[in-house]
Amino acid sequence: MKSAVETLNPTRVRLTVEVPFEELKDSLDAAYKKINQQVTVKGFRKGKIPARVIDQRFGRGAVLEEAVNDALPKFYTEAVNEAEVNPLGQPEVDITELKDGELLAFTAEVDIRPTIEIPDYSGIEITVDAVEVTDEDIEKSVEQLRERFASTSPVERAAAEGDVVTIDLEAKVDGEVLPDGVAEGVSYTIGSGELLDGIDEAVTGLEAGGEATFTSQLKGGSAEGKDAEVTVKVTAVAAREVPALDDDFAQLASEFDTLDELKADARTRLENQKQFDQATQAQERVLDALIELVEVPMPEKLLEDEINTRKHNLEHHQLGQMGLTLDKFLELQGKTAEEFQAETEAQAQKGIKTQFILDELVAKEKLSVSQEELTEHLLRRAASSGMSPDQFAQAVVEGGQVQMLVGEVARGKALAVVVEAAKVVDTKGEVVDLSDDEDEVEEAAEVVEAAVDGDAEAEAK
Repeated sequence: MKSAVETLNPTRVRLTVEVPFEELKDSLDAAYKKINQQVTVKGFRKGKIPARVIDQRFGRGAVLEEAVNDALPKFYTEAVNEAEVNPLGQPEVDITELKDGELLAFTAEVDIRPTIEIPDYSGIEITVDAVEVTDEDIEKSVEQLRERFASTSPVERAAAEGDVVTIDLEAKVDGEVLPDGVAEGVSYTIGSGELLDGIDEAVTGLEAGGEATFTSQLKGGSAEGKDAEVTVKVTAVAAREVPALDDDFAQLASEFDTLDELKADARTRLENQKQFDQATQAQERVLDALIELVEVPMPEKLLEDEINTRKHNLEHHQLGQMGLTLDKFLELQGKTAEEFQAETEAQAQKGIKTQFILDELVAKEKLSVSQEELTEHLLRRAASSGMSPDQFAQAVVEGGQVQMLVGEVARGKALAVVVEAAKVVDTKGEVVDLSDDEDEVEEAAEVVEAAVDGDAEAEAK
């Protein structure tokens, strides 16, 4: 076999391959054997039909076609290895010559992983939010805890904001009650904004047994988007009561004996969360700076496929589970189809660039992934998927995804290397030291994964 490679552009090559006919012998034998098992000829046992008879009855062309289809992947792979290129996706193959008994010639055009030069990244400087927990933050946290321990008790008075009312609803459009427009025994907190527009004003001031009618645009159901005449009847009114903010509450809601200890713990937890958020922000901004620093030729076919995949996943999986169409999703997001297309393309480009750059860094820095690091990553991925570690590990192995997980960890390590080399300061001008973060690599892997997968899922939520 002879092969040559022609560079069409930085991300695409054409391989030209010539195969002497004798190298097709194994594939020809396999083709005759396969056809033997598929056809019957009077006078011959199944599987024992001579080659000359097959040629006469079914045509030599059918045999050659079967043999070439069988042989092409092997010769293409040999040509790729000989050319030392890294193909992306499936090639476009064109058989240029097929002379029976003499020669098979074909070309294969395919996108390739571009050559990338990683410049000095030690000069990257980024700014992140300062870690600052205010008294207001503490009060908000404690208040949220109080709300979780709130109780309700029936009252014989008019409903007011903050009360929990039990209501019956009936919605009509054009004077007709909607098939899905009746609900009974609905619990609603006045002022929460969780039901229809206008309901707060309608029920405020009503006692048990009282009812009111108002007009509201329906947010879902069979008449979504239409104005409906809604009748609401209050069947019960209950007042919400939150516990007093004292040591007794601290003992009720936590393992602490005093309110001061509870607040001190809240401060520690908020500081830890903000430090985590700060580290994540640093990794995201360092990654963005690195992408800006490196020139990455973009394979057009790979980009097109990635855009289509993201749109398909969003429309048929994420939005489908939420009962939304793409048009409705864009309406809720306040985006045009053109804006959505541009954002999806930008996300796809970022994901591809992230993989290319960090994979090159893995090779340049000679980074490897230990079994311990892979196991930790697998445990985290299993937890986020809702599967047990054993179930997730089995699914990964059966799906041939082990190397994908290894790649995720390796890219996380590459990003961690760049973060450590970068200068990170907060909005107060203080230098931020992230070197003590024990989970830095795993956190970086999650940042990389988010960049590679894009933000469509997050937006859908």
